[in-house]
Amino acid sequence: MLQSMTGYGIARRETDHYAATVEVKSLNSKTLDLSLRLPRFLQDRELEIRNLVTKTLVRGKVNLTFDFTRPRSAARLGVVLNQETLLAAYAELEKAAELVGAPKDQLFALALNLPGVLQAPTAEAVEEEEEVSWDELLPLVHEALERVNQFRRDEGQTLTAEILGYVERIRAQLTEVERYDPMRIEQVRLRLQMHLAEISANEHFNPIRFEQEILYYIEKLDIAEEKVRLGSHLQYFNETVGLPEYSGKKLAFISQEIGREINTIGSKANDSTVQHLVVGMKEELEKIKEQINNIL
Repeated sequence: MLQSMTGYGIARRETDHYAATVEVKSLNSKTLDLSLRLPRFLQDRELEIRNLVTKTLVRGKVNLTFDFTRPRSAARLGVVLNQETLLAAYAELEKAAELVGAPKDQLFALALNLPGVLQAPTAEAVEEEEEVSWDELLPLVHEALERVNQFRRDEGQTLTAEILGYVERIRAQLTEVERYDPMRIEQVRLRLQMHLAEISANEHFNPIRFEQEILYYIEKLDIAEEKVRLGSHLQYFNETVGLPEYSGKKLAFISQEIGREINTIGSKANDSTVQHLVVGMKEELEKIKEQINNIL
């Protein structure tokens, strides 16, 4: 079954000490184009994460974001009093109060609320104090990637139904070409008979050369081989869709071969009815190619 390259997956974990979220987005791309955003303390795990994403998602334009936060409440973290800053601030406020004759009973509260007097520990310090095991966080990456793959499989089922529908419409139009082809050949035969009657009266008529040219002309108009090859390519396409391995690139190649046979039928048939059917087949083939661009 086909898989789409479009996918989305997210995994979260919250504890009393941290909240972690891994979010993965995937779009179509010819190769794996991976962009990572990791917290500082996981930078040394980048290569391991890249290898895991490459093995799991194979191809696509992938963005992986790993968010890691801790509670920032003062009750949990506590605060640090900068005594030097407090003393300096209080002294300056006391001088200012004496200068203007203001009361000094609120100076301590004012000094305590000035910037730099009370300080919370930095996030980096907290992370160093309460280190989180990579073995505890790694399952989040696996979970997010598996959800991306499940999204891809679900999307692939929809794409499979659409693409096989386009293939069946091409097959139906090929059946119409096969049904109409005997009438096209009969029209060609009647035109040749008419022209033969006209040119055989010419005194310079060379029957041997004329026969050779007729055989060449008939061969150029014959589309029997192209019809067989086109039917074979359509069958091979359907078989490839059902393969368990990733088949997007193979389907793209088969689509090129299908297009080649359709074009040859159109150029050799030299018939307006067949040309109309060929245009319809080309239209369905373009829909197939557009969808294959998003197939893994």
